[in-house]
Amino acid sequence: MPHNAPAEVRMLDGGYAREVRSLLYHAYRHEPTFGYLFDADRPGFDQRVRATIRELVQQHFAEDLPAIGLLIDDRLIGAALIAPPQRRLDITESWSWRLRMLMSTGFSCTRRYLDYHDAVLACLPPGPYHVLPLLGVHPEFQGQHRGEQLLEALHDWCAQDSGSQGVVLDTGNARHLEFYRRQGYEEIGELALGPVVEHVFFHPNPQPVVRASA
Repeated sequence: MPHNAPAEVRMLDGGYAREVRSLLYHAYRHEPTFGYLFDADRPGFDQRVRATIRELVQQHFAEDLPAIGLLIDDRLIGAALIAPPQRRLDITESWSWRLRMLMSTGFSCTRRYLDYHDAVLACLPPGPYHVLPLLGVHPEFQGQHRGEQLLEALHDWCAQDSGSQGVVLDTGNARHLEFYRRQGYEEIGELALGPVVEHVFFHPNPQPVVRASA
């Protein structure tokens, strides 16, 4: 598969769950935030990351929440899970999800993840926003402007919702900060997660042009 081939933007459903899980596992297993949340220095880290991605993706599609993907020749190379404003708290409030997380990652990691999730939401100013719990491009296709294409498609999709003021995401990876700023994101908060500084970003939806009457 040529890595410079054009990618197709497609809305994803539960039929893509396995591919989404695999892609996001590879995208997140070296992220500083996940390293802190799931004890990278303790044996079993990869299994805890894999289990967390599995449970988040499974619950996301079970809740019938939207997701956008980039595909080349039907191979998924990028994906973003989207939590619309009115649904963004549902996943972590699910007791079945919490129980599965406890069984697969343990009490301390589950508690740490829930505290992190609540702290990110506490950074948001009042108003309705789309929140991106997980997004990534497969490492094989990074550095090829695939992230820009994924975010552009995501912004266009979210902007169709007149009840949303924009998109919120967060990262603890300092290498991503300038990338998000170039895509029009502004930083609205910081969190201290152990040794990791988590940055919360906001991208406003385009505002409709108000034309003066003749």
